[in-house]
Amino acid sequence: MPIDPTTLCVLANPGSGGNRRDAGALERAMAVFGPKAELRRWAEGEDLAEVVARAVGDGFTTLVAAGGDGTVNGVAQALMGTGVALAVLPLGTFNFFARGLGLPEEAEAAAEAILGGEAHPIAIGTVNGQVFLNNASLGLYPLILKEREQVYARFGRSRLLAYWTVLSTLVRVQATKRMVIRADEQDHDLRSPLMFVARSAYQLDYYGLEGARAISADRFALFILREGSRWQMLRAVAKLALGRAKAASEIAVLEAGEMTVFTASRRPLVALDGERMHLRAPLKFRVEEGLRVVLPALKLAEKAVSGKGVSGKNVSGKNGA
Repeated sequence: MPIDPTTLCVLANPGSGGNRRDAGALERAMAVFGPKAELRRWAEGEDLAEVVARAVGDGFTTLVAAGGDGTVNGVAQALMGTGVALAVLPLGTFNFFARGLGLPEEAEAAAEAILGGEAHPIAIGTVNGQVFLNNASLGLYPLILKEREQVYARFGRSRLLAYWTVLSTLVRVQATKRMVIRADEQDHDLRSPLMFVARSAYQLDYYGLEGARAISADRFALFILREGSRWQMLRAVAKLALGRAKAASEIAVLEAGEMTVFTASRRPLVALDGERMHLRAPLKFRVEEGLRVVLPALKLAEKAVSGKGVSGKNVSGKNGA
């Protein structure tokens, strides 16, 4: 059953559209949603959780996160357990979560897909209660994000600049950290400059990495960059960007359900879907329910054929999505 525009509220990042070729993307999407849909922008520095809570309190049953993966993550965090559905209007740089849902990146087409879609529960990742839809990471990646923010502020957003910040950070910084990973009751004591915990099968496929079966089984795919020289790390990252990284040589791979990561730092810096924050160690990772997401008709058709959802569970099951 199509979504009623009167039940729909679009929450827009103040910078939405600024990183796209056409700054009118949001306006064009709103034209598709129609005059009965409501658009709300939050001011810079305003608490997104409070913005979401007000929209939920006002009776909207579908909230559209208009922005990039970071915006989607923030809205998803606030919607956990509310029963209100999350829809995604991709206005970011990579839009991994939206692309994984099968949504087009063109604003009008994405809006049409939302109106013709249906809400289903999905399983998502959490670490110490914080939601992540695509990935969580420790080590060098949060430093790369800091560099990326500075570059974006000077030159604007682009995927090419995003890749450049990865290489430039690796040239300047080498931060190998010791950590103990307790996964499925087995301890792994290791040193690595980067740990990457994935919950997006689409993102893994994008980078040519295995692990989609773990995602479908409601588990984590865990990638650990092997300790080595600066040149070895640069070579590994270059191969990753080209989709040529090999798990056996450059990257160690684990699969896990629940897992706990012990770090030397009491409050390690963690990146969740591109947003950085300090979390108290140890870091406890879980796959949890509690979020409903609008899936487009194409994804719904794939579910009907495969009998599986985004998380890999049967459609009729409680995790089907």
